[in-house]
Amino acid sequence: MSVEPAPQGVPARASAATAGPRTVAAHRQAVEDLLRTWFRDHPPAHETVALNAAAGRLLAAEVRAPGNLPPFTNSQMDGYAVRVADLAAGNQPADPGRVRLATAAPIPAGSAAPPLLPGTAAPVMTGAMLPEGADAVVPIEACTPDYFLPAGQAGSTVAVPADVSPGQFVRRAGSDIAAGTPALPAGAVLGALQLGLLAALGLDRVAVRARPRVLLLTTGDEVIEPGIPLGPGQIHDANTTLLRSSLQEAGAEVLRSRILADSPQEFTDRLRADVAADTPDLVLTSGGISKGAYEVVRQGLAAQDVAFLSVAMQPGGPQGIGTVDGVPFLGFPGNPVSSLVSFEMFLRPALSAVTGAPRPRAEVPARLTAPLGSPAGKHQVRRGRYTAGTVEPVGGPGSHLVHALASSNALISVPVGTEHLEAGAEVTVLLLE
Repeated sequence: MSVEPAPQGVPARASAATAGPRTVAAHRQAVEDLLRTWFRDHPPAHETVALNAAAGRLLAAEVRAPGNLPPFTNSQMDGYAVRVADLAAGNQPADPGRVRLATAAPIPAGSAAPPLLPGTAAPVMTGAMLPEGADAVVPIEACTPDYFLPAGQAGSTVAVPADVSPGQFVRRAGSDIAAGTPALPAGAVLGALQLGLLAALGLDRVAVRARPRVLLLTTGDEVIEPGIPLGPGQIHDANTTLLRSSLQEAGAEVLRSRILADSPQEFTDRLRADVAADTPDLVLTSGGISKGAYEVVRQGLAAQDVAFLSVAMQPGGPQGIGTVDGVPFLGFPGNPVSSLVSFEMFLRPALSAVTGAPRPRAEVPARLTAPLGSPAGKHQVRRGRYTAGTVEPVGGPGSHLVHALASSNALISVPVGTEHLEAGAEVTVLLLE
């Protein structure tokens, strides 16, 4: 049974009070709707950053070319700049198909080019400015001699082919992009290729949208910071590192990432203080949302517009969604694999759909290298190692298998209704790299 997101104005907890497990698709849509509503009412601010700090950011406004690219007409080859009219008029019977021209001063890249006189050919380097009067370039290997003579050698000539077309091996000013025309649209993700274009246009800074701001909290008295010796019954916190790194890779800014004790009142007080102080775009917690006796997040947010529900997915079935003091809230399960799978299945796609970053993960078909099973009524997500059209399941279905997670580069989807797959069966995998 699937559950649709709560209608606007209806508390999330009320809509889930009597509901059965929600489908993966319905919960993914609910997360997207939650963020879309927030960013519609709270559009990201803009900031200007240096190009070397803009990788992965979203362009705040359309960029138009401030000048031509290339900025001047130049040579595409090492060769000779020529006048095509000279070649047509000077075809010499003694050397059929070729024309001999006097060589002018060479034109290196990065220097001004004097006008090309009629009856001459100027040695020109790749990227060097084409002289006024020249309208084609003949590659050096098509000339006789097929090498450049020493600069300034008196009386030197070069034989070039007569059948040269205007514009041959010439890069016209503005042929890549003309001044004033759109270079990149607003919302473009600034990767290496886009940043290279901006640099080529002479821009050293760019206006980008502010990153989504996420308040990240992990709960549990048994959870200890890495680097601190463990006491009886304690474990080191992997969730904070997993989720913080995942959020940052997805283009979000993590405001705080810390562990809160298993006290509902302490959790609520500190959460509300952080929300008021940091004005995040999203509150994300891990742990404390199941039906046990010490579920601090569930207990602490009982008065907030938050639904704690079950999604028909393994791992990552328990989920929390709603708002805390008006700010979007998501609660992920406490097991590390469950948290990571929840991020990849729900939050990362929502950020991609709503903000434009990160780019969506690639989903590809693959053949299983080993059989696997899935519980009835669940969409199972297994870790896997994808290689050239095949995927090897890594580890079992347990949500605590962090080593198997670290050995994986893909998530294998086994949809509801499929309880067993043989080796060789085709599955859909989500590539994590």
